[in-house]
Amino acid sequence: MRGVGAILRPAARGARVSTPARWFPRTPARSVVALKTPIKVELVAGKTYRWCVCGRSKKQPFCDGSHFFQRTGLSPLKFKAQETRMVALCTCKATQRPPYCDGTHRSERVQKAEVGSPL
Repeated sequence: MRGVGAILRPAARGARVSTPARWFPRTPARSVVALKTPIKVELVAGKTYRWCVCGRSKKQPFCDGSHFFQRTGLSPLKFKAQETRMVALCTCKATQRPPYCDGTHRSERVQKAEVGSPL
């Protein structure tokens, strides 16, 4: 019997069961440096954005889903613009005010890091 209300039975012996642990790591990966300078963008009031947290997106500073396909365990930062204005969004992923740049990219630690490597 299948369909709505069907009883779920345990998988047969030896059958592979897909578990969340198989798809998502137990400990999240560390963010990597996407770029060493911020990106200026115009945010539109009321629009929701997803800022890349992992640093692996090809659409920096915004998320393109790379965190999921590379199984980083990280998720984008979802935020809504309060007003239409130009802002500098962080791409070094070390800011203390995500998603906005706070100048951390100027630090020796970030400048010495390779693009694509964790801090």
